Amino acid sequence: MKLVMAIIKPFKLDEVREALTGLGMQGLTVSEVKGFGRQKGQTEIYRGAEYSVSFLPKVKVEVAVGDDQVAAVVEAIQKAANTGRIGDGKIFVFDLVQAVRIRTGEVDADAL
Repeated sequence: MKLVMAIIKPFKLDEVREALTGLGMQGLTVSEVKGFGRQKGQTEIYRGAEYSVSFLPKVKVEVAVGDDQVAAVVEAIQKAANTGRIGDGKIFVFDLVQAVRIRTGEVDADAL
């Protein structure tokens, strides 16, 4: 099992959710986060005002998947979240040691 975590632009969340739903993903976790990457120290224009970038609003999407689904999930997120501009985000894949569904006690792949 793997945990796929993606940091994306907030306005791309619906497209990413639709892409993952299309792959049969039944659940995901979304958090509002702030951060910066390579664009550090640059100025951005937001609603007509120029400002210095410190932390930009981002969305963190986390989804637990079986090993056989990782490549498809990563590709779906990458395609759905891509704008071709700096700050599109990153995708991280972690090993997931154990998963337990609290309500039923199902474990690992059955819990996903």
